[in-house]
Amino acid sequence: MKTLQHVNMHEAIAALSGALDLVGVDEVRHGKRVAMIARAVADRLGWSATDRMAMLHAGMLHDCGVSRIHEHRQLTETLEWDGAEDHCIRGAEYLAACRPVAHLADDIRYHHTRWRTLLELPLAPDLRLRTNLLFLADRIDVLQAPFLNSEHILNEFSNIIARIRGLAGLLFCPELVEAFAELAEVEAFWLAMEPEYLDEDLRVIGAGLEPVLLDMAELKDLATLFSRVVDAKTPFTDEHSQRVALIARELGADFGLSGCHLEQIEIAGLLHDIGKLRVSEDIINKPGGLTPSERATMHRHSYDTFRILLRVFADSKIPIWAGYHHETLVGDGYPFRSQPKELDLECRIIAVADIFQALIQVRPYRPSVTAEEALADLRRRVAEGKLDPDVVGKLAARAEAYYQLASA
Repeated sequence: MKTLQHVNMHEAIAALSGALDLVGVDEVRHGKRVAMIARAVADRLGWSATDRMAMLHAGMLHDCGVSRIHEHRQLTETLEWDGAEDHCIRGAEYLAACRPVAHLADDIRYHHTRWRTLLELPLAPDLRLRTNLLFLADRIDVLQAPFLNSEHILNEFSNIIARIRGLAGLLFCPELVEAFAELAEVEAFWLAMEPEYLDEDLRVIGAGLEPVLLDMAELKDLATLFSRVVDAKTPFTDEHSQRVALIARELGADFGLSGCHLEQIEIAGLLHDIGKLRVSEDIINKPGGLTPSERATMHRHSYDTFRILLRVFADSKIPIWAGYHHETLVGDGYPFRSQPKELDLECRIIAVADIFQALIQVRPYRPSVTAEEALADLRRRVAEGKLDPDVVGKLAARAEAYYQLASA
């Protein structure tokens, strides 16, 4: 019998959009603004409620193929960029493999393709419109970005409308452009993009939606989508989250845990590093030691993980199990400096799985180590009182099997 869980998909998608915001560091809520612009244009054109919601969610996820800050900057600093299609292909691939949002994959795939080119591709007419609407909304937000959080937008929006109109028939469908232009002549359209109003409007939309029932396989699809975005940030972390998840699940089984409990441990493992989207790849890829400022940036990632996951798994311990993976049994971990009695077995398992897999993986500041060297490192941390000796003992008892899970 399948274990089902109610999930607010709107909140889950908004949470992933919020995580993707971290990639830009300073370009917060880009996905949410694109989503609300696309939804408003779809509404103006009389699209169905289903299509309007699809545009809202596709807008929030349209940049799920972007994990690296340098790529984000290219996409947000120029109206067109030759390398834009790469992230469209990646994003479509990620979504297609995630059953709860697979219906959005094709919309994402072509969201940087010119209208004139779309007309030459063998695509369904409704797909052409949907994906071009994402492109339109995305570029509108790039043009308005310099004037956000300022009354200057009220002096500039007529120039933005004129710029977009000048691209009708080339980059954008004329019908979509005119619907946007009609909406955008009203000051309220632009003022609604301010953060407090944007967040409030998205909450109101979400409040009217019923949670959907997902089985554990579908929940794992969602978690895997998040993890693929994180692990793609740098070649040095390729598949890190997925391998931590496999190790954590196996350790849980060695402790006699089973069924839904193991699935949740695996999901927490997949999601433990989602807060790293905020960390520049320049820091992650740095071959030497970190400066105090860089170390502080790195240390906050587990807290960001915890807060992001609270929005999706509010009635679950998954946010704690994932967000506490850098806590220690002597209380000197981060970000909560938890005491041993506050650390569930699942937190201790994911902490060990994370360290073990990272040691096996090549990192910019050191080569991969052998299974024996990794175990020696774990035992040293046990001797210092930082890691759970029982968890490390379970791993050591089947070291070769865990090494295979870590390295594959």
